[in-house]
Amino acid sequence: MSEFPARKKPKPSAGAAQEQISWRKWKAEKKEQKRKWKEAKLIQQMEKQNQAKAEEEKMQQQCQEEEEQKDKGRLYTVSIALPGSVLDNAQSPELRTYLAGQIARACAVFCVDEVVIFDERGEDTRTVQGEFKGVGKKGQACIQLARILQYLECPQYLRKAFFPKHSDLEFAGVLNPLDSPHHMRIDEEMEFREGVVLDRPCKARKGSFVNCGMRKEVQIDKQLQPGLRVTVRLLRENQKPESRVRKGVVVAPHVPRTEGGLYWGYSVRLASCLSAVMTECPFKDGYDLTIGTSERGSDTDHTPLPPFRHMLVVFGGLKGLEESVATDPNLDVTDPSVLFDLYLNTCPGQGSRTIRTEEAILISLSSLRPKIATSDHNKR
Repeated sequence: MSEFPARKKPKPSAGAAQEQISWRKWKAEKKEQKRKWKEAKLIQQMEKQNQAKAEEEKMQQQCQEEEEQKDKGRLYTVSIALPGSVLDNAQSPELRTYLAGQIARACAVFCVDEVVIFDERGEDTRTVQGEFKGVGKKGQACIQLARILQYLECPQYLRKAFFPKHSDLEFAGVLNPLDSPHHMRIDEEMEFREGVVLDRPCKARKGSFVNCGMRKEVQIDKQLQPGLRVTVRLLRENQKPESRVRKGVVVAPHVPRTEGGLYWGYSVRLASCLSAVMTECPFKDGYDLTIGTSERGSDTDHTPLPPFRHMLVVFGGLKGLEESVATDPNLDVTDPSVLFDLYLNTCPGQGSRTIRTEEAILISLSSLRPKIATSDHNKR
């Protein structure tokens, strides 16, 4: 045995015990904080992965929608031609304006892409420069009809830029709006918009600014002449919400129709006579299907439409297409039916001796609509 007894360990004081408990508590808290931090980091990583996955799915969906939208594109066109003298059937300037509005509404409802106004009185009107001289006078009915049709087709937010005050538009207040797809509201989101190039300075290698009727101006990819009407495709990618301007690219006016399947209004063309309607066709290969309308034509119910890419439907004036043929200096025929691929009576068994031109447009396009929809336009 040792001479010295074993020394007992001193009992920790109350302060030291409290300090040891505090340290263990601090260590446990730190451990808990670390665990929570790891959980938060893991949740954040998972959220990032889910967000990236959602963005990828959104991009794929957008690409798929764009592909489907391209498949919906309409490649064929429908044009109508009528004499400007139809306005002479109205008894007052207000009724002339309203009659032109009825024609514009019919064109919009049935998705007409081109309206040709021809002169059957030898006035040789080729532009909308000039003005109507008044009811009861020879006047420039073609010019007035063309101007009103152009006015109604133009989106409301662009009319101030393209249509200054004019006597032909004095009674524009009686016109019903077309409300076509390209007549958009300020907050309406769509891939395409119509706009006017603004006279604003822009940096080198930067495009012009365009007013597209939105809260923000659109900067396009090209520098164009101010005052020009353009069709803009709005870009979705890399578009910051806080940016002062939207980004877009200029496209051809037919792109909303050919790629998106959207009806994008009609163009207006003036022709000096009936023959000029066909010879001055804006399409490369001309109209591959021409239709004349008359009560002496074949029954449209029993006449199928052949495949076509560009169809033209011609309407006569107060005295029918015979009058238009008789006054055309370039035609030596007396029978209008020889000028067209089809010569149709679109309202067989009519209960009135005459059908007004604005009525004939509605009746004819209504009877032709199902035939146009079922015709195989890809064969040509």
